[in-house]
Amino acid sequence: MKKLICILSLISQSMFGQTVNYDEAKMPPYTLPDILTGVNGKKITTIQGWEANRPALLNLFAENMYGHTPAISSKKKFKVLDVNTNALDGKAIRKQILITFDDYPQLGGISVLLYIPKHVKKPAVFVGLNFEGNHSLTDEPDIPITQNWMIDFQKDPNRVKDNLALEGSRGKAVVETWPAEKIIDKGFAMATAYYGDVEPDYPEGWKKGLRGAMGLKDVTQWSAMGVWAWELSRILDYLDTDADVNSKQAIAIGHSRLGKAAFWATAQDKRFAAFISNESGEGGAALARRWYGETVEIINTNFPHWFSGQYKTFNKNVNALPFDQHQLVGLIAPRPVYIASAEEDQWADPNGEFLSLKNAEPVYALYGKKGLSVAVQPPVNHPVGDYIRYHYRSGKHNMNSYDWEQYLKFAEEVIKK
Repeated sequence: MKKLICILSLISQSMFGQTVNYDEAKMPPYTLPDILTGVNGKKITTIQGWEANRPALLNLFAENMYGHTPAISSKKKFKVLDVNTNALDGKAIRKQILITFDDYPQLGGISVLLYIPKHVKKPAVFVGLNFEGNHSLTDEPDIPITQNWMIDFQKDPNRVKDNLALEGSRGKAVVETWPAEKIIDKGFAMATAYYGDVEPDYPEGWKKGLRGAMGLKDVTQWSAMGVWAWELSRILDYLDTDADVNSKQAIAIGHSRLGKAAFWATAQDKRFAAFISNESGEGGAALARRWYGETVEIINTNFPHWFSGQYKTFNKNVNALPFDQHQLVGLIAPRPVYIASAEEDQWADPNGEFLSLKNAEPVYALYGKKGLSVAVQPPVNHPVGDYIRYHYRSGKHNMNSYDWEQYLKFAEEVIKK
């Protein structure tokens, strides 16, 4: 690990036009907003005080970072397109559902892939978006290949060409792992949809997505991240109608940028029973005030559509932010949270992700929930905590089998209680 940090420190020069730091010794001093001081400046000492502060704090994040989620009154329709009662070698029921919106037919809808274990009645369900289409997560030939615009994560013209997925990408997801059989074997359901179903992931993508369909006068007042979070809640809308799963035990999960979206979705939507962040980094679990790896300025420069226009005003002065990400963790309380980092993903500031969770402990303490029981970031591959948990694993920036082993254990021990 020391060798890795040394190499990274050597390249802590100009990247994307800004200086990148990977050396804790060079960290400028910073002061986090006191999580138990309300937006009104008053100290918070009770659950009631925190709950009273919650709407104003949520509004601060909306105004300055993720954008305000507009009231969307369009009628939703849920259509179950396909049911396979013998999926995954007979272990699961597989459903394909299309969620459409009467006022926005040009969107085409949200295509949900749902697996339900046959040996468990009304199981808890992991809910998350995927990067490369539902077809990329399974070899099953009857899962349609998404026709929506896609980033060429594959770097293989036989899999993605001209920003469209090809048959060669079936079952070949490279960004993340969704181990359906392992999830089913542990007695959980999983529901996922392609994040590009509601907005393509490029700066002008709003023109072909929900923000464009709505005809918003100023699309910068919402954000792509806000739209993707909205998509997660629409999947939960459907799950609330499905008697085969327990939507009251829905666990929002996401990797990288989709971890950021799941974070914001869970903060806004109390129906999600828990949240899991897999290397969500800057704009997700990592503290914004830390000058380490990706920064507010870098993320806003390279992905200007991800956050609201207002967030860019903090590029040169992150200390002026009226919040930091530990407070977003607090907005999820008292629900369980798991945050995970990777050793070879220093760009996401693993220690900043740990500190975000650590500095949210006082809110969980109000509810009588245990903290992480450690003062500093734990060693590699040594998960810590209980009701709130953290791990720092070996390996690269992805969501892999080790991560899922911990998440399934967490869900068994905490969510299903």
